[in-house]
Amino acid sequence: MNELASGVYNVSVLNPGLRVFDVEMCTNYGTSYNSYVVCGASKIAIIDANHATFADEWLAKIEAVLEGRNPHYLVLNHTEPDHSGAVLACLEKWPSLTIVCSNSAALMIKNISNRANLAPQTVKDGDSLDLGGLTLEFFNAPFLHWPDTMFTWLPERKIAFTCDFLGVHFCEPQVFDHRIVYSREYATSFAEYYGAIMAPFAPWVLKGLEKLELLSPEIVATSHGPLLTRGCLLEQAMENYRQWSTKPENSAAKISVFYCSAYGYTRKLAERIVEGISKALPQSEVCAYDLVGADLCLMASELNSSSAFLLGSPTINKTALPTIWSLLAHIDAVNIVKRPVALFGSYGWSGEALPHLAERLSTLKAAVYETQFKVQFAPTQEDLAAAEAFGNEFAQSLK
Repeated sequence: MNELASGVYNVSVLNPGLRVFDVEMCTNYGTSYNSYVVCGASKIAIIDANHATFADEWLAKIEAVLEGRNPHYLVLNHTEPDHSGAVLACLEKWPSLTIVCSNSAALMIKNISNRANLAPQTVKDGDSLDLGGLTLEFFNAPFLHWPDTMFTWLPERKIAFTCDFLGVHFCEPQVFDHRIVYSREYATSFAEYYGAIMAPFAPWVLKGLEKLELLSPEIVATSHGPLLTRGCLLEQAMENYRQWSTKPENSAAKISVFYCSAYGYTRKLAERIVEGISKALPQSEVCAYDLVGADLCLMASELNSSSAFLLGSPTINKTALPTIWSLLAHIDAVNIVKRPVALFGSYGWSGEALPHLAERLSTLKAAVYETQFKVQFAPTQEDLAAAEAFGNEFAQSLK
């Protein structure tokens, strides 16, 4: 039994072998699915559920804490299946359990559990539950990182349960931040987690930090990774989130050029396009990235943080290369709206890659540059000069 504070217990499940989360995020150091039990004098609440795969282990840990008692509430701060997949097993064990969640989460959990008649107790900002000597207070925290997210605050113990916010995919069996052995690996994973999960929602991250600052917790109990404590890693974690989410004032435009090139033809176009952009916007930050063999999570981070970007692809099998499509799968669909993007590439016979990319980007509501630049097979010197002019014209359109 792991008592974090008087009446508060850790019933988390470790998954050290996880290497890929949500299909596309690398988790080199595994993860944990964190859950907690809060025992008041009259009522008991479980905070956050668990992954369906680990339902039996999770329920066994809860039973060890309860010692024959029944829980009254299951608080869901967020309903992504890694936090809610085991809800059905929990309800089957304790049918009278009341689910407590935000309005947005109520519909989601009905679909996740396949129980249309489920009737969660919905809470809004500032609502609370009295457990008898211990109180749970709820604060809306939308888009951190789903619309349904909320924070749960336990004022008597100064613990904030923040679900994914300030979390990390890092399997730390020692529970607390001051017991982390591999601190460098933790720091790397923490930054990667922010980039993959929270970066698209920077404005909401800053609002979430404001809420936490007002609460001034001693412990932040996240849904993944070690708990953060004041005087150890909590302050630094919050400061990192603040810095990463704050756009520098008067910062130079960042224009990124991403390309794949089978025989070097599209690469040559990319190099000259970069020259054209740099001449038109000499104060801007212009970088070209060859996607072949690149870390797509890192590339996605570069794309999502760019003021504008370009995609270059040859046409193979009548479409763009798979690596380009994989990059687009990582795009921040929330903030891509109206983002300027231009397309270029070499082709051999038909050249469908660029129209296909334009269609996808238009669906995402990006501002697709009307002109697409393409050449057939190897670019001539005239083609390369035209590529530079294309880069210059696109850059001019950004002024």
